[in-house]
Amino acid sequence: MSLRSLIATGTKVWLDSIDPDLIKINYARGATGATSNPIIISDLIKTGRFDHALTSLMDSGIDDSPIAWKITDQLVEQAEAVFLPVWERTAGNDGYVSFELDPLLEDSAAPLPLEQRTQGYVELARQWSAGQQNRMIKIPATPAGLASLEEVAAAGVTINVTLIFSDRQYRIAREAIWRGAQRRISGLKGFKSVYSIFVSRVDVYTERKVPQLSAAAQGQVGIVNVKRIWKSNQEFWKDKGLPLQQEIIFASTGVKKASDPADKYVQALAGSDIQTNPPATNEAVEKLNKVYSRQVDQLPAKEVLDEIDAKVDQRELEDTLMAEGTAKFAEPQHALLKLIAEKRASLAAAE
Repeated sequence: MSLRSLIATGTKVWLDSIDPDLIKINYARGATGATSNPIIISDLIKTGRFDHALTSLMDSGIDDSPIAWKITDQLVEQAEAVFLPVWERTAGNDGYVSFELDPLLEDSAAPLPLEQRTQGYVELARQWSAGQQNRMIKIPATPAGLASLEEVAAAGVTINVTLIFSDRQYRIAREAIWRGAQRRISGLKGFKSVYSIFVSRVDVYTERKVPQLSAAAQGQVGIVNVKRIWKSNQEFWKDKGLPLQQEIIFASTGVKKASDPADKYVQALAGSDIQTNPPATNEAVEKLNKVYSRQVDQLPAKEVLDEIDAKVDQRELEDTLMAEGTAKFAEPQHALLKLIAEKRASLAAAE
């Protein structure tokens, strides 16, 4: 009942996984989209359930990196097939699966010039979106990612801007995408964009870096931050006359503190746009069997907002979380490639 209740408030629920079994379960509960990343792919490979597909790819003689991308593509396509009826029913407003571009473009261990990284995002976005109906291309809000957005949007690619922590990043992304969208040869009929704002990581940051926040403010900064961005997004797009919604994705909605209710962010952000929830969060919400109501446009008391504004340096928050987030972005791709190499050895030994 809980997920259905959440959806009834106006929230779209997407799954932060492309595990075929979990997609089947969550789709039956009302989920209408999903997302992928290298950690998710690694976790699926570790189960051994995809050894046959890996063996087939390895037998074809290709290297580990192409295998990583081919298995990712296959798994994302399977998820797309599940959600395609939603995409068709909503005329492209929902039913998407997000595909993350190569995180190694941001690898600090092998740094590339900004222009090369930017062009890399443009080329890969075109490559991995070609021929896909309900695939979103995930591009991070790094300097190179942001610099690529206008050209990617102009090419007609459906974009999910990820790794956003601040209003500044969001506005740069939104304005670049809107410029590009107006250059689309196909026009604005199928134009769709989403902006993934990370929530719980902000509260982890303030616990560590802004311990002087009061009990009323601590643990609320991520929620306040994303609600303000959500309101800005609503106001920007309302007069554009677009057929499809340009939405905020409430990302990083799993709680990081054991003392927090499992649905802390789910409840606080109920009522609009998209929540991309980890499987464990959706499972916890389902078990709670609560009735949710719209909260997305409700902010804490003015004194709490004033305290947050006075004590939290937004640029320092963004810089810190982006440094950490970019590192977390590249490392899982290295781990995925290492895992595939290990699988190659173990599968060969088993033959």
